[in-house]
Amino acid sequence: MSSQKVAVLGTGKIGEALLSGVIRSGWAPADLLVTTRRQERADELRTRYGVEAVSNPEAAKQADTLILACKPQDMARLLDELAPHLTPDRLIISAAAGITTAFIEERLPDGVAVIRVMPNTPVLVDEGMSVISAGSHANATHLAHAEQIFGAVGQTLRVPETQQDACTALSGSGPAYFYYLVEAMTDAGILLGLPRDKAHDLIVQSAIGAATMLRDSGEHPVKLRENVTSPAGTTINAIRELENHGVRAALIAALEAARDRSRELATGNNN
Repeated sequence: MSSQKVAVLGTGKIGEALLSGVIRSGWAPADLLVTTRRQERADELRTRYGVEAVSNPEAAKQADTLILACKPQDMARLLDELAPHLTPDRLIISAAAGITTAFIEERLPDGVAVIRVMPNTPVLVDEGMSVISAGSHANATHLAHAEQIFGAVGQTLRVPETQQDACTALSGSGPAYFYYLVEAMTDAGILLGLPRDKAHDLIVQSAIGAATMLRDSGEHPVKLRENVTSPAGTTINAIRELENHGVRAALIAALEAARDRSRELATGNNN
């Protein structure tokens, strides 16, 4: 299916990351379309990638696969634009948080295949995590095609759609939690007497190293933590303070709040 025409509708940061990734992975710019709200943005993408910028209805007429990279609150309006021009042989891939495949399917011609994907911002550096779920008309070929597209900018994982809100909380919003932690640790480093730039460099490299060990060692995170935690040492004293301040419980509550918000978005509550 990589020879078919693909359109990215709403080419913001995530949409452009996908566009750039699939071109690097071998897609011909002639097989790619983009849509934007502003003419200046369309000209920029045309110059940068050699792709054609079209209107949303024109993308629906021409493309075999349409990737909807719009904001959740814009989805209903976008689907109203696309529906009159779609036929059941098209594939719709939604990357809008909280929007269910059922929401999309009921606004499109019967039989159109829909796939829901939740990418995260590290797709911008080809290290994204994209969680993929099939709608009622999507088959194995459609899923493989979605994996091919999003695999160009990181890893993919198939899950039942009932798990999408949890995945949104865990990986979709996940990078923000790590940035928040780095921010707090940097402030702590300054409090301990380090210059900000040195504290930042120490923490970022520690994070990269720890993430690489988690990915490549095959060890459980508890085991990796225990390897750093000597009896009566510095690390166990720090861990004790984290537990005393309820950091673990706060993380669990935070992810539950993110999941609940994803569910609210699905109901149209965008406030």
